[in-house]
Amino acid sequence: VRGGTDCMDASELSVGVIILFQTMIGVLANSSLLYHYMFLYLTRDRLRSTDWILMHLIAANILTVLFKGIPQTIAAFGLKDFLNDIGCKLIFSFRRIGRGVCIGSTSFLSVYQAIMISPRDSRHSELKLKMHKCIGYSVYLNWVIHFIISSVNLVHMRAKYSNESTTNLKSFIYCYAVRHDPTSDILYAALVSSPDILLLGLMLYASGFMVLTLYRHKQRMQQMPRMNVSSKSTPASRATKTILLLVSIFVSCYTISTICQLLATLMHNPSWSLANVAAMSSLVFPTVCPFLLMSHDSRASSFCLPLKRNISPKPLAKS
Repeated sequence: VRGGTDCMDASELSVGVIILFQTMIGVLANSSLLYHYMFLYLTRDRLRSTDWILMHLIAANILTVLFKGIPQTIAAFGLKDFLNDIGCKLIFSFRRIGRGVCIGSTSFLSVYQAIMISPRDSRHSELKLKMHKCIGYSVYLNWVIHFIISSVNLVHMRAKYSNESTTNLKSFIYCYAVRHDPTSDILYAALVSSPDILLLGLMLYASGFMVLTLYRHKQRMQQMPRMNVSSKSTPASRATKTILLLVSIFVSCYTISTICQLLATLMHNPSWSLANVAAMSSLVFPTVCPFLLMSHDSRASSFCLPLKRNISPKPLAKS
């Protein structure tokens, strides 16, 4: 028994270190990038639509990292009942908002890029003139929808007190949810997941369209005489490939996290390992995202990583 307890303590400590590392890197990287886009917002008359979407995506990343990473790290280091009712309600609500806005922003980013690289004679050409206004409304509506959905957590989530029975409570390591019948759990999972599934489908459709557009463009370039074809990829092509890579990482992490969260919602008492796998997978994208954006945006990388100016003698071309 003692050996099993020691093993459990070692695994909890390992998980705590991993999540702490993800949280620290995620907060620092996203905060630096958000400062960069806020600087652009305050010093320019008008942001590019992609910058506007990325600013909200990074804000959602910060919410996810803070309200997922910090409580999970504290719990992994052995302190379980450290929140009161208000703390549990707020943490799960803001976590839900961050996750939803992250999904929406990534979806809007892929849709915007898909429309912008579409051929001029396609049915999407008319949307290009209206995209900036549509994106602004969509981003704000996404925040409002997920604020409303997250309000469910204000009712169901709560803390556990030392002298209280857990018979009617479902444990989520450091907070508890009021237990309901299986039908109510399924309805709750459907309510929470339906906007995300819609946005994910939109994201995958736009990504498929971008892949097809890039493939057709490459075929046209191969058919042209070599004298007229440049070996360098265009800024639009580089931006599209960056967004496709971003979407690929997001979908992979989101799939793992969603499966774990659905299992936790439907299970009578979610296991410790399931909760930690869900936490670590949900923190991968917010941690990796800012580095991916900085590596493909010379403005962001030179602003957030000033040492890079001394390493490379010439600045990169704007994408």
